Amino acid sequence: MFPDLIWAYLIAITLLTITPGVDTLLVLRNTGRGGLKDGCVTSLGICSGLFIHATLSALGISILLVETAWAFNALKWLGALYLVWLGIGSLRQAFRGRAETAPVPVREVRTASMAVSLREGLLSNVLNPKTALFYMALLPQFVDPAGNAFQQSLVLAALHFVLAMVWQCGLAWVVATFRHLRANARLSRALNTLTGGFFVAMGAKLATT
Repeated sequence: MFPDLIWAYLIAITLLTITPGVDTLLVLRNTGRGGLKDGCVTSLGICSGLFIHATLSALGISILLVETAWAFNALKWLGALYLVWLGIGSLRQAFRGRAETAPVPVREVRTASMAVSLREGLLSNVLNPKTALFYMALLPQFVDPAGNAFQQSLVLAALHFVLAMVWQCGLAWVVATFRHLRANARLSRALNTLTGGFFVAMGAKLATT
């Protein structure tokens, strides 16, 4: 691949990565839930999903999803339901916190298992049809038709993987550093309410788009 194309690709995916969205908010929420490890494992799941999208794009399955209405709608509804499910989980934590009158010590916050965090991140990315569309539209622009499209797509996804991991783990570190603020029960409820409402709203928007 030509160096100028690589730089153009890096600029494009950097802008995509730093733009706040569902994946970013999920990393922030899980970091607040279980600390830096929880946030970084969630980011690992999210970024691992990029290789799935790159593979589907290289094999042409993403195009098939777009051309086949029922398949694309199925993916869209799965993604929407998953976002709503995440949102309901956050809202339940917020409403449960209303019954607590004492601050919650940071040491009592339980870290979710690696499997849970990894699964949440992976599903958040894989079930997002916008990511599939983005990869279908973007990756072919930087693939040399004379070369191996599959290998080139994986290389491009690997670059995206590194950038996204650095950015999201950096955000997780910032949240973990100031995690002591979650000892304030009122602030914790507000964050869970905001996060839950965002996920539910995004799920509803995705379902109606």
